[in-house]
Amino acid sequence: MAEIKTIGVLTSGGDAPGMNAAVRAVVRTGIAKGFRMVGIERGYNGLINEEIREMDLRSVSEIIHRGGTALYTARCKAFTTPEGQEKAAETCKKFGIDAVVVIGGDGSFRGAMQLAKHGIPCIGLPGTIDNDIACTEYTIGYDTAMNTAVEMIDKLRDTTQSHDRCSVIELMGRGAGYLTMNVGIAVGAIACLVPEIPFDVQKDVIDRMIAVQKTGKKHFIIVVAEGVGHSQELAKIIEEKTGIESRATILGHVQRGGSPSVRDRVTASLMGYRAVELLELGSYNRVVGLKSDAIVDYSINEALSMKKTLDPKLDEISKTISL
Repeated sequence: MAEIKTIGVLTSGGDAPGMNAAVRAVVRTGIAKGFRMVGIERGYNGLINEEIREMDLRSVSEIIHRGGTALYTARCKAFTTPEGQEKAAETCKKFGIDAVVVIGGDGSFRGAMQLAKHGIPCIGLPGTIDNDIACTEYTIGYDTAMNTAVEMIDKLRDTTQSHDRCSVIELMGRGAGYLTMNVGIAVGAIACLVPEIPFDVQKDVIDRMIAVQKTGKKHFIIVVAEGVGHSQELAKIIEEKTGIESRATILGHVQRGGSPSVRDRVTASLMGYRAVELLELGSYNRVVGLKSDAIVDYSINEALSMKKTLDPKLDEISKTISL
């Protein structure tokens, strides 16, 4: 493998708070270690469309506290084709990009694996609010998204309590319920419905509400993962079967935004530093993660082969303490 002199950095897939902190760490660490740094805008689209810009210390000033991504992001269908992957690799060679740091989720890492097959070394950093990347216990953006959701639900609770209502709140997470389960515990939800755990609406929602209502409880919070969906329909069923006025709220993309938390800023900074360190050491095509509060890394192939499961104990705890 040729000596690495220039490192590119991109953000791909859904944006997540803390991505800017990761970009900042990658760029400044790279400059400190003598690398030329370039930013690739709009993810893999930027590689195909040659949206490349030089990065210096000031390029990443005043972004650590900002949500979203200063490099922008996009999903790129063209990059899923052999032609798109070849064009992206050609762009790297044209602009002298010897290696790329990719900040995103599993799909972004699969893209990095394809780039690596075309001779472009890559390092992946886990950036997604879903916390659904198997090789890491924590993903950049997860903490901020949870805190944003809790803040919004706490506001909804005020009107829910005032009207003796039931609020059914849908959170992000198409295939993963980590965000929903932990937020549900944090807000005292009577039920947390997630894709990983089978549930029965009558038993796990209606019957629990009726039983708890007899103890004097008059208002209810139910959280539903996006992958479960049907929050509007669920609210109608609850109102029909319990007589409790029910409303559905979909929090949507507000969960992606906002100034990143301390945990997201620090974790992103540590991971960004490690990404450049790996390239400096000649350790290529790796994914950086967090395990037992330590920064670790795995080969991309190994990282993508791992499986992550939601701890069923969380469901037990949620049901026990939300009565």
